[in-house]
Amino acid sequence: MRFSSSPPLTLLLMAAGLLSSAAQAYDCTGLAEWSPSATYTAGQKAKQNNAAYQANWWTQNNSPATNSGPWAVWKPLGACDGVNQPPVANFTATANALTVAVNGSTSTDPDGSIASHAWTFGDGGSASGATASRTYAAAGTYSITLTVTDNKGATATRSQQVTVSTGPVNQIPTAQLTAPAAGARPTVGDAVTLSANAADSDGSVAKVGFYINGALVAEDSTAPYEVVWTARAGAAEIVARATDDKGAIGNSAAVTITVNGPVVGEERCRPEGLVTSPGTTPAYCKVYDEQGREKMGADKPRRIIGYFTSWRTGKNGQPAYLANQIPWSQLTHINYAFASVDASNRISVGNTADANNPATGLSWPGVAGAELDPSLPYKGHFNLLNKFKKQYPQVKTLISVGGWAETTGFYTMTTNADGSLNQAGINTFADSAVAFIRQYGFDGVDVDYEYPTSMKDAGNPNDFTISNARRATLMKNYVELMRVLRAKLDVAGQADARHYMLTIAAPSSGYLLRGMEAFQVTQYLDYVNIMSYDLHGAWNQFVGPNAALYDDGRDNELIAWNYYGSAQYGRIGYLNTDWAYHYFRGALPAGRINIGLPFYTRGWKDVTGGTNGLWGQAAQADQTKCPPGTGGGTVQKCGAGAVGIDNLWHDLDVGNREVPAGSNPMWHAMNLAQGRPGSYLAAYGLNPATNPIDQLVGTYVRNYDATLVAPWLWNAQKKVFLSTEDEQSVGIKAQYVADRGIGGVMFWELAGDYGWDAARGEYFMGNTLTQTLYNKLKTAAPYGNRLSPATLPAEALDIGVKLSGFKLGDANYPINPSLTVTNNTGQTLPGGTEFSFDVPTAIPATLTDQSGFGLTVTQSGANASGHNIGGLLKDFHRATFKLPGWQSLAPGASVSITLNYYLPMPMPSNWVVTFGGKSYTLVQEARRGTVPAVVAPAAAKAAATTAQQRSIKR
Repeated sequence: MRFSSSPPLTLLLMAAGLLSSAAQAYDCTGLAEWSPSATYTAGQKAKQNNAAYQANWWTQNNSPATNSGPWAVWKPLGACDGVNQPPVANFTATANALTVAVNGSTSTDPDGSIASHAWTFGDGGSASGATASRTYAAAGTYSITLTVTDNKGATATRSQQVTVSTGPVNQIPTAQLTAPAAGARPTVGDAVTLSANAADSDGSVAKVGFYINGALVAEDSTAPYEVVWTARAGAAEIVARATDDKGAIGNSAAVTITVNGPVVGEERCRPEGLVTSPGTTPAYCKVYDEQGREKMGADKPRRIIGYFTSWRTGKNGQPAYLANQIPWSQLTHINYAFASVDASNRISVGNTADANNPATGLSWPGVAGAELDPSLPYKGHFNLLNKFKKQYPQVKTLISVGGWAETTGFYTMTTNADGSLNQAGINTFADSAVAFIRQYGFDGVDVDYEYPTSMKDAGNPNDFTISNARRATLMKNYVELMRVLRAKLDVAGQADARHYMLTIAAPSSGYLLRGMEAFQVTQYLDYVNIMSYDLHGAWNQFVGPNAALYDDGRDNELIAWNYYGSAQYGRIGYLNTDWAYHYFRGALPAGRINIGLPFYTRGWKDVTGGTNGLWGQAAQADQTKCPPGTGGGTVQKCGAGAVGIDNLWHDLDVGNREVPAGSNPMWHAMNLAQGRPGSYLAAYGLNPATNPIDQLVGTYVRNYDATLVAPWLWNAQKKVFLSTEDEQSVGIKAQYVADRGIGGVMFWELAGDYGWDAARGEYFMGNTLTQTLYNKLKTAAPYGNRLSPATLPAEALDIGVKLSGFKLGDANYPINPSLTVTNNTGQTLPGGTEFSFDVPTAIPATLTDQSGFGLTVTQSGANASGHNIGGLLKDFHRATFKLPGWQSLAPGASVSITLNYYLPMPMPSNWVVTFGGKSYTLVQEARRGTVPAVVAPAAAKAAATTAQQRSIKR
């Protein structure tokens, strides 16, 4: 999470959301159907859409299906036991002149069998049976509908249009490659002429396209048909594809050549999995070495990224934290927080002509080390950052856009009020971001969008009226934002002979991630910074660590929802850094992930139970006065956040009242632990002389849990619990990063670090924790630069894979998206083709499909202990499915299967496709060192046969 000046309480990281629609079977006998006109009181039950619900309080005309959850009107009890699942209708239609043959034998029923097929042909005709045919009286386009009924009477329909004609059957054109010769061995970079002859027996040739490994190189519309291709390393299968004047297509026989030479140019430095935008050549080697690892200095094999905030200028009477106070020699990256998205969809830091603008207008006369660089055309923080970058050229700076208080503009910039894509807004923002980083000397853009999730009431409550109305398409439009931003940064990088970085601050909450589909943006990112903190806080009553490294099996928030006792979750506790890391490890090499550390506290007052407060509870006394975005549930209540001297870095609400959160910089926590109130209290609005909550009372005792890797302060007299970080916990987390090949560490924020100030006789702003990170990581081995630890095939095929069809919000449970595989190889994939892939151990090893493809986990990476206490030991499970023996996949065709799992995961990775006795990876995974594949002969023969049989324009 990111804050305006300190962490607001009103964060909605409600872990229990993972459980809020748990689909347990429920006996619905005797339950009446929900009625909008009926009134329901607390405890009354009803059913809707074959699911049972229980009212949490008095309600009328609030649909359970759209108003359910642990803190909503209705509590979901589960699907009604014994409810028949409807069948799935599917069919093919093949036209020949005026006759159409249909085949519905691929229709399925998830919990039974298909009892009957009924057809209508759009002209008044009908038929029954799995297969049928119809001869139309006249040419035209007709809608064919199949209705299937299962063995329990449930039905499903599917329609598609077909065009029939009375004219003669169009003959497909022919094509024959004439150059290059089979077996040719050009060198990387050679200009290779691709040429072909083409003819059409009953018309004319409109164009000939030339395909390398299934990807179009270029087309020529006039004879002689030829194009020039710049050779790339590896095997290349070349096919000429002729299209006639009626649209029919004919393929030539394939010719295979081998291009000699290593990967050259900037590609040799590209990080694995980072896609290059089409038509661009970013200068990767300016940022990465030839192993695809970031170049940060000999003493910095891992990243140490600090957030530098704009508001600690010292101009408001509070202590300043300026660029001269940054421990530059111990950092690799500095993220400036924050820019926003303005009403014109442009990146903004406010009025840059204003002399009081922190970014570009302020100066600090008399402050040693904060003298401005007079050669720059702007003042403020940006001037000082660039001044010190000249002294520390290996430290990169990125502009962070968004954060908790400045995310509003992302919602409207990406998504129109009706949910549609705001392409113009995205283009405007991306163009402005490129211009901004060029103008102010930044090395890239860090997107801190909180949050593009479908989960209702997620993010800043001030944004709910805007964000909730757009939930259905926020993630889809976020993906487009990142694609466009990556593309425009790549274009600019090529023009400027450099590589501009694109990174994000990503949530670690399983609740938020469940609403972010398969997190389909990782391919565009240099790396991900995981906000692996704010895992517990006073937004609810469950007292626990802000940023535990591991689960301990005793998290009282999870216990309250019987999470550990629900078999479908595999006892995998997810409110910890290790779980969040393993989630992202499923889609990224370890080196493109950075874990997050908080240099601030979270805390409660009036804690009861637990061990010195840990896993106790602290609900706010008056639940009718919860801060916006919190409370409202019977299980989960708003918490009693610590206040006064225990809440130094507090926010103010709209009524100018202190927001209770127990938020403090680590240097204040260190002073509390030693019984020092701190000389700075008045600067932050505290007055111990007049306000008892601002007084130092009782003793703050440091406690530490080695399983969680979590320290905290406990004041037994006040019943105050403050979750902290210190040298011990930070050192262990740094070692965790080093041991697992993780890219590094990000922390919020630089001004929260501590050091002993002898002149003041107290702890104050310093670099103790940053120094600890630097010392632990400076001798670490190079970070992990490969997505898979296994040796995968060297050749790659162009086969598209995507996950889609996610349900929205709380309805997305169990998680049942469609996995769609699209054959872009230009050849037919035969029946029996095997697909295998990895998913992260952040989910249980129980992934299955609901489509009869036999998807199963073939290699489990789960802990033998049956839980993740102390951490997940492996990164991946391996899963496999096959095309049915009778079902081939033609060029351009797709097949979809419905998955079933219970905890969120990103896109599956490390794909291997096997057929014809040979295995391949996927081009789309952008691996280092793979070469375009030569498709196996059996598939090529099948594709040729299919082309021969093609007789009409589709």
